[in-house]
Amino acid sequence: MMSQTWDVTAGAERYVARLFGANNRPSLEAGMAAGDHLRASGMAAGRPLRTLGGALSAETPAGVLAVLHRVPGRPLDGADLEDQRLWGDRLGTVHRVLQGFSPERSGWILLDPRAGHLGVEPWLRSAVGGAVTAMTRLTVTDRLTYGILHGDPAPQDFVLDPATGRAGLLDCGAGGTGPLIYDVAAAVIYAGGPDHAAPLLDGYVAAGPIGPDELAAALPVALRFRWAVQADRSARERDLTALARARAALESMPG
Repeated sequence: MMSQTWDVTAGAERYVARLFGANNRPSLEAGMAAGDHLRASGMAAGRPLRTLGGALSAETPAGVLAVLHRVPGRPLDGADLEDQRLWGDRLGTVHRVLQGFSPERSGWILLDPRAGHLGVEPWLRSAVGGAVTAMTRLTVTDRLTYGILHGDPAPQDFVLDPATGRAGLLDCGAGGTGPLIYDVAAAVIYAGGPDHAAPLLDGYVAAGPIGPDELAAALPVALRFRWAVQADRSARERDLTALARARAALESMPG
């Protein structure tokens, strides 16, 4: 949801190219710093290809471009039960390894219910406002586990190398620092919702820093907030099909 991605082959080398919005450069480069930390801890993660000037990313007319060496392996399949368990395990491992790591950029996704683009549909502003209020209340009243967020942990961001059995991730995303339950909610949505995400959640709880009690209490609110983030982005980009999908999901949730 946060970027456009391409596989790139140049001779014998394979890369992943990612294009982010122009305002995402600080968080993108913070994610790359987190990737350095993961690699130093022994986890396979994409290594940035620097520009000739030594920068981690490059500004282009279309946005901020980053290129990383591709981790060997095939993308995980979110519909496959074993792949889903491994996906949860790797996301949990990323969160656990990055506990205590502090990149320069520490912000998190913020939604503004007063934003002008939320006027595109009459229901949208109140839906986003309600999700923000619920998430804010949760962060104030509950003891949530915080850390470095991937931001958009789709199954295709995680890979399994059949030759070695080693699993890794393409890159660490651009999510900043925030409650880790947000990443879990994003992954659950990619898996098709809570009713289809049991292996994912089992794998995450076994490897990650969030325990079952926090997961049960916070996941419904985080799911609502993640759908609000998707609705906000869809409205900003005037993607009415995606906006309708987000509306249906928001209206199906209690509260």
